[in-house]
Amino acid sequence: MTTNRVDSLAQYHLLGRSGLRVSPLCLGTMTFGTEWGWGVPEEASHRMLARYLEAGGNFLDTADGYTNGSSEQIIGEYFARHGGRDRAVIATKFTISASPGDPNSGGNGRKNIYRALEGSLRRLKTDYVDLYWLHAWDGLTPVEEVMRTLTDLVREGKVRYLGLSDVPAWYFARAQTLAERDGWEPISALQLEYSLVERNIEREHIPAALALGAAVTPWAPLAAGLLTGKYTREGVLAKGEGRLPSIQTGGHPANEKLFTARNWDIVDVLVDVARQLDRPPAQVALAWVTRRPGVGSTIIGATRVEQLEANLHALDVQIPPELAARLEAASRPERVHPYHFFEEAFYSQGMFTGGTTVRAEPAWFRR
Repeated sequence: MTTNRVDSLAQYHLLGRSGLRVSPLCLGTMTFGTEWGWGVPEEASHRMLARYLEAGGNFLDTADGYTNGSSEQIIGEYFARHGGRDRAVIATKFTISASPGDPNSGGNGRKNIYRALEGSLRRLKTDYVDLYWLHAWDGLTPVEEVMRTLTDLVREGKVRYLGLSDVPAWYFARAQTLAERDGWEPISALQLEYSLVERNIEREHIPAALALGAAVTPWAPLAAGLLTGKYTREGVLAKGEGRLPSIQTGGHPANEKLFTARNWDIVDVLVDVARQLDRPPAQVALAWVTRRPGVGSTIIGATRVEQLEANLHALDVQIPPELAARLEAASRPERVHPYHFFEEAFYSQGMFTGGTTVRAEPAWFRR
């Protein structure tokens, strides 16, 4: 195994308006553990973790629900064997139910947050978590309860920084505003799905993150493998060796939405751009995400060290403006109400400026 550092991986970013330094690529560990059928055993997971850390990476993402807790256990065992825990930025999550039939063993209430964190600390073999994510909005718990509870955990020394994953933009905005008003711990990051085939967060979440001081941490930047270019198209379904064909008919809406004619057209453009750059499509797709406005660190996953190695070098890919424009045109999200009012035609006609010219463009305006 190579011991060379990937210089661009060690060019750390601040996580939002916090002082936490993280690598521009975060190692996602949802594949650590074999309980889900397509994960990897402990020793193979440790090899990937070792390679990521050797390359200069420091940011690890897991969750209490990943592989039924095995992902956290594997990370904890690695640092127990090899040391270096304090050099790592370990992020984990709560929300997923741990006990069928118990209404308080899941969700975002105070009782479950404390239960979940105690379990995560035990499996991770640590006494603190660097970044604690709310895994998903439960639609029930008052945001005030969530923010007070998370603030208490920071003040108790069990958590260092806070993040929200898969929440509405209004929910994040309210949480951050309450934190500013009441002196609670702020949200440093938003973890959201973001890729060439899933750009809906550009409407609300990214402008909110830029305005309110949170970094965007994309998940699924390769759209479950669709953007690797290794699958062929049968109608709108995928064919080939890998995980993607196995998830396309499982009934999960987050997976089934990937398989559309439009998304395959985006893949075709990506593959052609990658051919012109003499780079794998996956590297080009990752390079595109990592350079988007508001993005602080992008979560990558792997099942083999070789796959991880290739993904790390996505940071070295430069996409020329003319090829970036092709990717932009192919993947640009549809304008829906009320955003059609903010198109360039309306803005340039002076409808908001009385016909005068204003040189500074608002943060949300993008040609």
